[in-house]
Amino acid sequence: MPTNPTNAHAISGTITRLNHLSYERWADQIRRTGGCRQPIHLRGKIEHRDRTTGALLHRYSTYLEPDGVLRLPCKTRRASRCPACAEIYRADTYHLIRAGLIGGKGVPTSVTAHPCLFVTLTAPSFGAVHTRRDNNGTLRPCHPRRKPITCPHGRVLSCTARHGTDEERLGEPLCGGCYDYTGSVLFNACAPLLWKRFTDALRRNLAKLGGHTLKAMREQLVVSFAKVAEYQRRGLVHFHAIMRLDGPKGPQSAPPAWATVDVLRLAVHHAARVVQATVPAHGDDPDRMLRWGDQLDIRPITLTGELTEQAVAGYVAKYAVKGAESIGILDQRILPTTDLAALPVREHARQLIAACMRLGAQDELADLRLIQWAHMLGFRGHFSTRSQYYSTTLNALRAERTAHVQQDHVTNGRLPAFNGNTVFVVSDWHYVGQGFAPSEALLSAAIAAGGLR
Repeated sequence: MPTNPTNAHAISGTITRLNHLSYERWADQIRRTGGCRQPIHLRGKIEHRDRTTGALLHRYSTYLEPDGVLRLPCKTRRASRCPACAEIYRADTYHLIRAGLIGGKGVPTSVTAHPCLFVTLTAPSFGAVHTRRDNNGTLRPCHPRRKPITCPHGRVLSCTARHGTDEERLGEPLCGGCYDYTGSVLFNACAPLLWKRFTDALRRNLAKLGGHTLKAMREQLVVSFAKVAEYQRRGLVHFHAIMRLDGPKGPQSAPPAWATVDVLRLAVHHAARVVQATVPAHGDDPDRMLRWGDQLDIRPITLTGELTEQAVAGYVAKYAVKGAESIGILDQRILPTTDLAALPVREHARQLIAACMRLGAQDELADLRLIQWAHMLGFRGHFSTRSQYYSTTLNALRAERTAHVQQDHVTNGRLPAFNGNTVFVVSDWHYVGQGFAPSEALLSAAIAAGGLR
């Protein structure tokens, strides 16, 4: 049997790398990236100099590194692109969320006494889809009807199947011709605006319930939150959010006595029902009013019981590293020239992408940038966001980790002992590439798995 030239080239490159004198140093770089699948390649140097005399104390250059580059982790949050870096992002998010519930990372433990709710805001219905209906452990039929209705496209809008958790039909419309694909992608595109208006309305409602003006309320109460977006199987985003009431200084101060869990629940419920976003008329379609779905879940977070702080933090962190690819969509942008029929996605997703392309070409909807975000089915917001006072930040956690590594280098003699008052740093770095050649990818995976030293 003839040998595949691509495989033969990869095998040859693997052998060459293994036998090269710089292999040990190359393997050490791979280990330091933590198993990153697409490391960043930098070329340059960094110098530590005495702030008074300008004398050189330490210099690092990539000149003698393998291939003349330094490999650093990509730090993506997407698990589909790099599981190793996404796991770090997930773990950081978990500790950040949990700190806002029980304290730590600069947040006092007294925060546990602050009113706090776990809120889920869903999308409205844009057509009947196959779903898994579980009623107290009993699996129910999907869409049973005593007198099945036949739609204008000749499809019977009924399904008596009891779907399994991994069935591909879940989220697929009972009739693709009846499903409102336009409304779906417009809702995804407007979801960030709906969230902003929801938080604004929530603050106004809290002020009204407390008998204050909005300005007066801000002097004694702050609404802190952390939210994450999750894609449903039907291709629509919904938001899970931790909503907490703090005093004017954030978690370090207690909220006023009138700001209770019940008051927060009433304000959340009212805000979710009244906010809306208007999409201007486009083509033959009139103005469209978009709102949150009827399913609104509001639950208290407790230290013990069904919905603990660990469960909430784990849930939010889980979806912080996922995007639309979690329901079988691509994790990279789709070009206007792409052949949609050739995309390796299910038909429902293909129709949603096609709707983004079609609507994005209309001038009235240009601000929604639907073509650029077609791979996200129109959603262009951040997946994981937090308010200013919720807890610590991802940047603070990363800075703490960097300081720990730097101190380890000083302790082990790889860097001289210094501080910012006596030393200044001069650096010069250039991006020269990313990722691995096929031969390197095989070796790096073996190193990350512990199979090679």
